[in-house]
Amino acid sequence: MNWLEIKRVYFIGIGGIGMSALARYCKQQGKKVSGYDKTETTLTRELTLEGIDVHYEENMQFADKDADIIVYTPAIPTDHLELSYFRKHGYVLLKRSDLLQEITRHNRTIAIAGTHGKTTTTTLVAHILRDSGFGCTAFLGGISTNYQTNYWSSENNIIVVEADEYDRSFHKLHPYVSVITSCDADHLDIYHTHEALLEAFQHFADLTDINGLLVYRDLLPVHHFSQISYDVIRPEANVHATNLQLKNGYYYFDVQYKNETITDFMMPVPGLHNVENALAAISVCKFLGLEDNKIRNAVTSFKGVKRRFEILVDTSHVTYIDDYAHHPAEIAAAIQALRVFRPNKKLTVVFQPHLYSRTQDFVQDFARSLSQADEVILLPIYPARELPILGVTSDMLISLIKNIPARLVDKSQLLMELEKEKFEVLCTLGAGDIDQFAKPIQQMLQRR
Repeated sequence: MNWLEIKRVYFIGIGGIGMSALARYCKQQGKKVSGYDKTETTLTRELTLEGIDVHYEENMQFADKDADIIVYTPAIPTDHLELSYFRKHGYVLLKRSDLLQEITRHNRTIAIAGTHGKTTTTTLVAHILRDSGFGCTAFLGGISTNYQTNYWSSENNIIVVEADEYDRSFHKLHPYVSVITSCDADHLDIYHTHEALLEAFQHFADLTDINGLLVYRDLLPVHHFSQISYDVIRPEANVHATNLQLKNGYYYFDVQYKNETITDFMMPVPGLHNVENALAAISVCKFLGLEDNKIRNAVTSFKGVKRRFEILVDTSHVTYIDDYAHHPAEIAAAIQALRVFRPNKKLTVVFQPHLYSRTQDFVQDFARSLSQADEVILLPIYPARELPILGVTSDMLISLIKNIPARLVDKSQLLMELEKEKFEVLCTLGAGDIDQFAKPIQQMLQRR
């Protein structure tokens, strides 16, 4: 593929968080960009305002038949009308990961992978580079609260990208610096076993440039020429936090970076796991040669990522947090962070399970994590790309949640149910469409 010869790019699934960032990149590169998505969202409306044509009906009348390449996401069904047409008529079809492969091939790429923490870490690395004046082109898996976007560009040839383990797409990247934040079992519909997932992360680590750096938390059997381990507490890690203090729900700490101590950090996003994310980002930026003071100032000014422990209401009466957590380990981390952020308060969690297969694979773990709340409201499973699995429902979880009230509520009834209750701390969790309730819940609580 000669990128310079490509004039028109058509995206199927353009409203996805990763796809929309690529669409913005192509537009910024001077390409004619258009695309399809199933539903109109804030993201697709923003793309339209930026001059990208988006339609919401599977209809070749609206599709760009003159496109040089067609980019699609694995979430698109194989029998999708437009995808089927382009495949049948011999167009050049690229998965999202194929396009990222081409982009990262010719730039120094910082690729951040992990079953949890990668979006926040990617956004924080990109923010530090931008805030410090170093510069980067960023492809984010979420909306940066600082800049209200999932993409920006720079004349610097550094690219910061979220490396997605789903479908092994991160194996197509060309990382100069790679980060592995976590390797917990997930996507077993793809990998089948945790061991196979670990092997995939090992392969990703092995892709790191010989002159670059591998930054990792989980103890993989890595043997790279230049590598750094990090951990929020573990002193044997090359990078760890010291003098850790909690003040009003936020962490203050120093960083032991190899044999050097960097003092006076404050993490403005609650949760011990976010201190750990900061250690990974600091390690990357130190390797790139940024000054300690610029790193420190940028970390302090970081406002987080939309739907990653996003504080929507915080008054003396009630706190409301919206979070993307959809894996048992992420739910446990979110609940732990809430307990620290607002201690001794009753915690109500509204959770929408994501995928039948993930619910089936981790049903016991989900129940254990959710049981750490004081009250749980479950929504039906969000299917995404999957068909139902016989017997796999949210009721499975309710029967396993121990010692606290738990009930199932249909999406159509959720707001009415919440209107009846008085909350101290409320948290909505999930990766499906539960985010559509965030604004109405925020407004409801603010009215009170």
